[in-house]
Amino acid sequence: MAFSDFIVFADESGTPVLDNPDPTFPVFVLNCVLIAKDAYARRLVPSMQTLKFETVGHDQLILHERDIRRQQNDFAFLQRGAEAREAFLERMNTLVAMSEVTVAAAVIHKVRLAQRYAHPWSPYEIGLQFCLETLLDRLVALGQTGRLVHVLFEARGRREDRELELFFRRVASNQANWGYRQPDFTQLQWEPLFVDKRSNSSGLQLADQMARPIGLKVLRPLQPNRAFEVLRPKLALGGLKTFP
Repeated sequence: MAFSDFIVFADESGTPVLDNPDPTFPVFVLNCVLIAKDAYARRLVPSMQTLKFETVGHDQLILHERDIRRQQNDFAFLQRGAEAREAFLERMNTLVAMSEVTVAAAVIHKVRLAQRYAHPWSPYEIGLQFCLETLLDRLVALGQTGRLVHVLFEARGRREDRELELFFRRVASNQANWGYRQPDFTQLQWEPLFVDKRSNSSGLQLADQMARPIGLKVLRPLQPNRAFEVLRPKLALGGLKTFP
């Protein structure tokens, strides 16, 4: 089996649980980042490592969007002043802007979903189906038919990871298609990997930076959203889907 020239990193924002949605962020976002392995190894990883060395002096800093936004834990140094904070955020935006990636994302409105369907699918499953459809089209267009594509997820827990893997494999074997479109996922070989939060994966950290800005853009489209505008050119054709 030939490996794909590309790799996928997936991360989410919000919880897929439908009960008691957060009124300030009542959506679930799944964001998948597709990147050529050569670009990942030669440019993205060194760029992210350089940013960390120049910011905190070592490369064990893990770029968590939530901690950056709240200026907490390893990012408490952002509380020192607006100038330092803005300089760091601008460097993060530059890192995203320079990344050679294609983004496929799905935003699931949890309140609407629960209201519309008596027995709704899991928001995670809906988002994964949408994203894999977009990735399939892109990878086939890139000449990856028949190759093995790895999709990396941040591990959430043994039960959650097992449930997601089962659904992932159903999609990959054309057993979970729904709606009017019936894509043939077996044109590629798909393999999920569940990665520990402490792995310090550059790809997962990049995906993490994008997920919440995508959700905020859907929730409040008129609100200024610099982070989304930076990643907007990375979106695949039809690569941002909302449901329902």
